[in-house]
Amino acid sequence: MRLFPPPITDRNIRIALVGAGRIAQNHFAAIAQHGNRAELVDVCDIDPTALAKAVEKTGARGHGSLDELLKSTAADVVVLTTPSGLHSAQAQQIAASGRSVITEKPMSTRWRDGLDMVKACDDANVRLFVVKQNRRNATLQMLKHAVDQKRFGRIYMVNINVFWTRPQDYYDAASWRGTWEFDGGAFMNQASHYVDLLDWLIGPIESLYAYTGTLARNIEVEDTGVVSIKWRSGAMGSMNVTMLTYPKNLEGSITIIGESGTVRIGGVAVNEIQHWEFAEPHEDDAHVASASYETTSVYGFGHPLYYDNVIRVLRGESEPETDGREGLKSLETLIAIYKSARDGQRINLPLDY
Repeated sequence: MRLFPPPITDRNIRIALVGAGRIAQNHFAAIAQHGNRAELVDVCDIDPTALAKAVEKTGARGHGSLDELLKSTAADVVVLTTPSGLHSAQAQQIAASGRSVITEKPMSTRWRDGLDMVKACDDANVRLFVVKQNRRNATLQMLKHAVDQKRFGRIYMVNINVFWTRPQDYYDAASWRGTWEFDGGAFMNQASHYVDLLDWLIGPIESLYAYTGTLARNIEVEDTGVVSIKWRSGAMGSMNVTMLTYPKNLEGSITIIGESGTVRIGGVAVNEIQHWEFAEPHEDDAHVASASYETTSVYGFGHPLYYDNVIRVLRGESEPETDGREGLKSLETLIAIYKSARDGQRINLPLDY
């Protein structure tokens, strides 16, 4: 049995954040919503301009490096919103300092690095949280409940589409974007939360076969890809991803077809329940209309709900919804997709390492 730090019940949870870029803004807003239970005490970025903006926005202390932050911070947990390829080494350094870790998706860009993160946090007896905020969106919560209630009966087919756009200037804005070492491509970066749905909703994957391509962007990694999937349950499906949609983000969707139910959740980011039909009625059906929401953001509104779980865990009131081992599930699927596309082979799961 693992021994974690004692619950924090007599004060606010203290949070530090490393990497004050694009997604960090969602974290700043989410933490602020929990001001009665948590506070951001430190921020860190190697870019002085980004750091100054973060300090001005949050009022937290600023640091130019992770080393500097860890020397003086009183934080209980450190959030990583840095380039994905840095997550593993940074998480291990934070764990060695005796602090828990929250890491944005994907938890790492390599399978071994993900395993090392989990081991480091285990060895240090600290928590490792992996951000999967889309799970908390009302539409997906309803879909998850329908699956858990076995309303679909046997699931036959699943399709996920991520038809977004990332112009060349998006990749050119930061040298790490679009690289194998620090970023990953359309699957690993932009569609990572949708890859997470494959196991979280449907169950363990038996095998997959993928094609990826760099069709239009000047980057190392793929801007487009497709993958065919077979689950251990016998269900079959596909995932289609591109960052080349003209002229703007079009669709982030999931469709599930089962023997006694069919559901499609679409919109730009699985924010609209577009079809909801089951053989047997259920009280959840009355909430279909209210679960859909308007958004122009592909991030959804799950970060505050995600932080609620983190705070409750650190206060000893709950168990983590997405810890490091849960994060490894989608990382394993991602690595399998890239192995399949690289080698032109069907990949069986779990991976044989």
